[in-house]
Amino acid sequence: MRYWLDYDLGFKGNYDGLYKWLDNLGAKECGDSCATFKSDQNKDQIKNELSDILDSDARIYLINTRPLENMKRGGRFILGKRTVPPWSGYADVEFGDDEIDED
Repeated sequence: MRYWLDYDLGFKGNYDGLYKWLDNLGAKECGDSCATFKSDQNKDQIKNELSDILDSDARIYLINTRPLENMKRGGRFILGKRTVPPWSGYADVEFGDDEIDED
């Protein structure tokens, strides 16, 4: 099965451990902090392996082209969780008079 793995390990994350794990799988680079690989393992097995390698603050998002058990649209965080995006607040949003709270 083909997977895409997006990772955020922070400044002090165990990059050597993750890179060794990815290299052992023959993973291919897909841009900054993203790799693709094939594996017969399911998402729980991958999560367990990465949990043993990575720090508790690591964020790993696993994507698959076919829906996996408990994975809507083929992707979800297997380690960590979603945070406020760096682009938050950049949108040009206009409010009409009827949309402003007058409390």
